[in-house]
Amino acid sequence: MSKDFSYHHLYYFWVVAKEGGMTRAADRLGMAVQTVSTQVRELERSLGYALLKPKGRGLALTDAGTAALHQAEQIFQLGEQLPALVRDAVSAPAVRLAVGISEGLPKLVVRRLMQPVMRAPRLRLVCHEDEFDDLLGDLALHRLDVILADRPAPPNPNVKLYSHSLGSSPLAWYAAPSLHAAARKGFPQSLQKVPVLLPTTHGAVRVPINQWFERLGITPHLVGEFEDNALLKTFGAAGMGVFPAAELVHEELVTRYGVKRIGPCDGVEQHFFAIAAHKKLLHPLVQKLLPATR
Repeated sequence: MSKDFSYHHLYYFWVVAKEGGMTRAADRLGMAVQTVSTQVRELERSLGYALLKPKGRGLALTDAGTAALHQAEQIFQLGEQLPALVRDAVSAPAVRLAVGISEGLPKLVVRRLMQPVMRAPRLRLVCHEDEFDDLLGDLALHRLDVILADRPAPPNPNVKLYSHSLGSSPLAWYAAPSLHAAARKGFPQSLQKVPVLLPTTHGAVRVPINQWFERLGITPHLVGEFEDNALLKTFGAAGMGVFPAAELVHEELVTRYGVKRIGPCDGVEQHFFAIAAHKKLLHPLVQKLLPATR
């Protein structure tokens, strides 16, 4: 862009293009026709192209003028929004909360855990889903305000992170209607016959599920493993296999996915944690998530 370019000149051109002629544009601007014409010619000079051409008794846009008008429309639309944006930023700035979500944590549970902050005024929630270890690194570097996970942070003398228990939920087995009757018959031994979907070993809950199978002497008919818990439920709801899920969100699970409960996964619970920095560094909204400050 030439240093001689002027947004004033662009504005005059924009008005001329919208009004369809110099005279009507001059009337709208309350200026002399010659003054408006001079401003438009200055814009053409700075850009190096003619923007308008004679057409009958009026003016028409050249190809360059059409391109310039398109950009001018966007520029001045943004300009009209500027006062309101500045006013809102000064009077009520947005409160940004960056949350890391560990892979494998049920999304319906995440929403339930986040409920204490969801109605915060001017909230701007930014969620990042990633592997647990990568999220811990981002938290240590202050790229995140809190992590929601299914396990506490491991001890690390070089990084001061604090794990806060947000509770737990018993697990139960669920199935699409097409598999429900077969899975219910002879449950839990039926899990050796019907197809079974499980979270991968990256999820903390997989270990106690495996131990549950071993305790009952069951070798599951495993047909799928998923890191993403929502994907696990989606495939389960489609009838690919029965799957375990936190009973904390039983109602939402049944309503959203149309699945039915088969039976309990006795003695197996999924635990939920909020991992954050030292309390003195806590984001104000993170404090609302923790049991001690609710």
